[in-house]
Amino acid sequence: MIVDSHCHLDFPDFAPDIDAVVERARTAGVGTMLTICTHVSRFPGVLAMAERFADVWCTVGIHPHEAANEAEVDAETLVRLTENPRVVGLGETGLDYFYDNSPREAQRRSFRAHLAAGRLSGLPVVIHTRDADADTAAILREEREKGPFKALLHCFSSGKDLADLAVEMGLYVSMSGIVTFPKAEGVRTAIADVPLDRLLVETDAPFLAPTPKRGKRNEPALVVHTAAKLAEVKGVAVEALWAATTDNFFALFDKCARPTGPAPQTGGPV
Repeated sequence: MIVDSHCHLDFPDFAPDIDAVVERARTAGVGTMLTICTHVSRFPGVLAMAERFADVWCTVGIHPHEAANEAEVDAETLVRLTENPRVVGLGETGLDYFYDNSPREAQRRSFRAHLAAGRLSGLPVVIHTRDADADTAAILREEREKGPFKALLHCFSSGKDLADLAVEMGLYVSMSGIVTFPKAEGVRTAIADVPLDRLLVETDAPFLAPTPKRGKRNEPALVVHTAAKLAEVKGVAVEALWAATTDNFFALFDKCARPTGPAPQTGGPV
């Protein structure tokens, strides 16, 4: 099996055919999906997806784009929201200086609150960072001095220095369809030295459909294309990449139950 470690199944893009989307993922061999919260105010809808499908789990958090639009929450509030058994992580949180949809100081405050919640709960923090490598690295170092936390850099599109810091700190790095894009050679170079036991794969669906599905709505079934390209980059067999990223997911998101019974059967082209 393979895991889609980051998707947004509560988004309206999937409302018309969510059952078919989940079934296509299963047919493609996707045994687990993690649907990610971007607005605490919309958390009930995210949780509903995780409660509806046995192979879907969720997080709770505030995307950096929404840091100034959502009511500010503290670490204790976030921890309370993780008490539901279907909630296995925090975020997505972090810094996005490309769009600057929220003031940077609001983003930094929210990021630190999520990392504090990660320390308190022991749950991993899903980090979004874009055009903010230096501040992301500084906050990670400063917050680590206050105590350990688990985290991953999702949809990695940063430079080698941040990838190296993640490895140094024992964090994970998740690769999206970006790794398949012809112009993403810099990303492929940046993750060349990230050990296989620190890598995850994701779709970030409905965004960033991988080659050869560029321009279409992304969905969890398409994570297999990202995995195939990442296996090529790492110089390993596709089967080894599937196995490693699946093991890594359950090592990091250890509140999430690993499926038992027969492995999903991989279907035809997706």
